[in-house]
Amino acid sequence: MALTIEELKELIQTDEHRQLELKKTTGELKDGMHSACAFLNTEGGWLIFGVAPKSLKILGQQVTDNTQQEIAQALSYMEPQVDVRVEYIDVPDYPDNKVIAMHFEGWAWGMVPYTYHGCPYYKVESTTKEMPRDMYEERLRRSKPDMFAWERQPSEFTDISSLDEKLIRGVVRLGVERGRLSDLALTEPIEDVLGKWKLTTGNKPLNAATALFTKDTGMYTQFTMRLARFQGTDKNEFIDNQRVEGNIFVLLNEAMSFFRKHLNMHGKIVGLVRDEYLEVPAEALREVVLNALCHRQYERYNLTIGIAIYDDRIEIENPGILPPQITPENILQPHISYPYNPLIANVLYSTTYIENWGSGVKRIMEACQKRGVDAPTWTVNGGFVVVTFLRPTKDVTQDVTQDVTQDVTQDVTQEDTLDEKIEKAIKDNFNVTTEELAKQFGVTSMTIKRHLAKMPHIRYVGSGYSGHWEVLDQE
Repeated sequence: MALTIEELKELIQTDEHRQLELKKTTGELKDGMHSACAFLNTEGGWLIFGVAPKSLKILGQQVTDNTQQEIAQALSYMEPQVDVRVEYIDVPDYPDNKVIAMHFEGWAWGMVPYTYHGCPYYKVESTTKEMPRDMYEERLRRSKPDMFAWERQPSEFTDISSLDEKLIRGVVRLGVERGRLSDLALTEPIEDVLGKWKLTTGNKPLNAATALFTKDTGMYTQFTMRLARFQGTDKNEFIDNQRVEGNIFVLLNEAMSFFRKHLNMHGKIVGLVRDEYLEVPAEALREVVLNALCHRQYERYNLTIGIAIYDDRIEIENPGILPPQITPENILQPHISYPYNPLIANVLYSTTYIENWGSGVKRIMEACQKRGVDAPTWTVNGGFVVVTFLRPTKDVTQDVTQDVTQDVTQDVTQEDTLDEKIEKAIKDNFNVTTEELAKQFGVTSMTIKRHLAKMPHIRYVGSGYSGHWEVLDQE
C-alpha cells in the first residue's frame, strides 16, 4: 500500500533519527544513497526526498523521467542489488511536486554486507558513517563462512610435516576409546584422518589443522597465551608473568598447569589418602579455557588469550565476540551452540575434549555448584569476552576433614596396592593419561599424580598427548 501524505506527516514529525533520513531534493541523491546503504547494514529505515530536514516542511520536487532514471541508476550501484519500491507522493500545497520515499529493510545476521560504489556504510545513531574494516570483514566472513573463515584458509606457513603426528594419534585414540571415532582411524594415514575432519585442501593443511596440531608456531602470533599472577587486585605488580606458545592442546596444558601453580588446593583426607582439588573447580576452568581456544577470532593475529589471577578473582579473556543470539545476560539459559570455528570445534568434540555443543556453560555451572563456589560471570570488553571467577574468601587450604574409617595397616596396604595398579596400567598402555587412570581406579587425577611423584622410576617424556610414559628398571 502506498504511503499517504498523512502517514508521511506522522513519519517525519520527530525529525531525522537512526531510521529516517530527510533530503530536500534529489540533488543530494548520492548522499542519500550513502544513507540507504547504512539503513541496509543496520536496522533499516526511510529515505525521503522533498522534505526540508530542519523545518520539516513538505515541499516535494518536480519528478521527470530523468529523475526516475537517476534514482534507478543510483540504486544499481548498491551491492548486492536491492529491490526497493520507490513511492511518489503528491503534495497538496504544491500540485506539481511530489515527495519521493524509499524504505530499506534492515540487515540480518548472516547476510552479505551492503556497499554503495564499493564502500560499506552503517548508522551510528542518526549519523551515516563508513563501516570499519573489521566490522565489514566480520560480516562478510559470517555471510560466506566456507569462503572467508580463517580456519578454512590454507595455512601459509605450514605443511603436513609441520603437524605433530604423535599428538594427532593420541587424540584419535581418545576419540576411538570413547566411541566418537571409528576403530579404523587408529591405523589410517594421517592425511586420511585430517581429510575426514576436513582439515586439508589437497595436500595442504588448513589453518584449523595448524591451530590444533602444529609443532612450531612460526609466524602465527595468535598461538600465544598470556599468563599472569598479580599481587593484590590490580595489575600494578606481578608475582608471575609468562607468555607461552603452542597449538591448542599445548596451550590448554599450560593454562591448567598455571592454575595448579597459583591457586590454593582444597584437601580432604580419607584414611591416609589425601584427595586434593583446586579452590575453583579445575573442570570449570578447563571448560572456559577450551571455549576460548575453540571459539576465539584467530584472524585477529595481534591479540592473544589472557589468563590473569588476582587475590580476589580469576579472569580469562578471549579475543572474540558472543554469537548474536547470546548475551552476558542470557548466557546461563539453555541454548544451542554457535561455534565460531566449527572445524576446530568438531575435532575437539570427536576427540571428547568438548561434550555436546552448547552444554559447556551448563557444565561450568554444575561444577561450581558441586564445590559450593560462586558461578562465573561473562562480560564483553574492548573486543574481548571475559569470564570472571571470584576466588573463595576463606583459606581453603585449611578446609581439611578427616574420615578415618580403616586402620593404619589397611590404609598403607591400600596405598601400596594403588601404586602397583598404576604401574601395571602404565606398562599395559604407555600413552594412558592421568585422567584415565583416575577414572579407572575411582580417584582424582591429583591422587594419581601424588602417587606417581613417589615412583621416580616412572616418568613422562614429552608434553601433553604427544608424550608417553617410561618405566625404568629398579635396582
